[in-house]
Amino acid sequence: MSTLALLGIGAGSIALLLLLIIRWQVHAFVAMMLVSFLVAFATGMPMGDIISTLIAGMGGTLGSVAILVALGSMLGRMIEVSGGAASLANRFTQLLGPTRVPMALTAAALVLAVPVFFDVGFIILVPIVYGFCKAAGVNPVKFGLPVAGIMLAAHVVVPPHPGIVGGAAIVKGDIGWITIIGLSICIPLAALSQYVAGWLNRKGYPLLPTTAEQFAAFGNSDETAASKARSAPGVGTILALILVPLALIMAGTTGATLLPKGDSLRNVLGFIGSPIFALMVAVGLAMYLLGRNQGWTRERTNAIMESALPPAATVILVTGAGGVFAKVLTASGIGAALSQSLTATHLPLILLAFIIALALRAAQGSATVAIITTCGLLADAMAGGGYSPLQVALLTVAIGFGSLGLSHVNDSGFWIVTRYLGLSVGDGLRTWTVLTTVLGLAGFALTALLWALVA
Repeated sequence: MSTLALLGIGAGSIALLLLLIIRWQVHAFVAMMLVSFLVAFATGMPMGDIISTLIAGMGGTLGSVAILVALGSMLGRMIEVSGGAASLANRFTQLLGPTRVPMALTAAALVLAVPVFFDVGFIILVPIVYGFCKAAGVNPVKFGLPVAGIMLAAHVVVPPHPGIVGGAAIVKGDIGWITIIGLSICIPLAALSQYVAGWLNRKGYPLLPTTAEQFAAFGNSDETAASKARSAPGVGTILALILVPLALIMAGTTGATLLPKGDSLRNVLGFIGSPIFALMVAVGLAMYLLGRNQGWTRERTNAIMESALPPAATVILVTGAGGVFAKVLTASGIGAALSQSLTATHLPLILLAFIIALALRAAQGSATVAIITTCGLLADAMAGGGYSPLQVALLTVAIGFGSLGLSHVNDSGFWIVTRYLGLSVGDGLRTWTVLTTVLGLAGFALTALLWALVA
């Protein structure tokens, strides 16, 4: 089949996928599986190979993603239920002082965003945001907007979040390098989120009536902050649960970079630095430390961990379906055709990666789907380009930042942020959409700078 025909099928498959998800409200898992079958038939893939290709795509992606997402969800759920998020936010505020409450909340949000999914983490912090906003006499959007911005930035580029982990599995990116790069860039983005949100908030935004009522009633019937503080785990415990797995992963990456192959220390560091082992350690510590602090029984601990799995199951299935779609694109020859065509344009691959992810994000709303689809489209180009593990990680992070921008009405996160902060749709587009786009562009700019330094 000609290159033009393959590219036409590829473009048509993405257009159909977007129509199914956006226009006809088909679940992303079903839509990607259906389109994968259609692409296989349209490209003339032998019928006997179709099912095995789909299974290989699902298994190859979920072999690493399912375990990481499940463990990350359990860890985040235990931190959520124990009250660790409130403890973390309050401690950061005490350290930085009451006049720097927005900065303290944003810093706490960045730390919390590493193990906790964006929507869950933001909802966890909403009561903290409300409490500080009531004390300061300002609307929730003043403090909540930068918090949401940095949490979403971490969600799209820092493992163990599903989009970046699934994308890394497709392009065979090194999770350790991706973690180091993603976190390093998110630190300055936290300051930028604070600055841009402050600029966007230079004018006041009226609260939606329902949010205004909820905000006015906040704290009137809740238990006191003192009793909450007594029952919550210490900030040192929460930081340990977040930093220990990160330190293990970074140790493994450092060993693989500095030590020769076959070195016994490198093998040990590689084992303890594997993301699966690192998260297993964190979950084990959480079971002991948080369970002891809260007085949880073994049954209570198990119930909390199990409650994290139903939401994670949907994420895992969508991620796996993205892997199926990516595998079909590769096996059908569409990936190779796209790779050859992109090479002929002489545009930098890192720029194309960002643009494609940004376009997909704007079109269908899901950052996870945008990352995984873009990684599937560019997998051949990345594999055949002779790139180093560090360069592959940078390309993957660039795709992640592409999926950060242009959050609008087709994104569930848009509605979570705007409804909790009391923004109308128009005000949400003027604030949240602008903030995510600025952070995405800035994140890509920093990633491109690192790319230029190592190229």
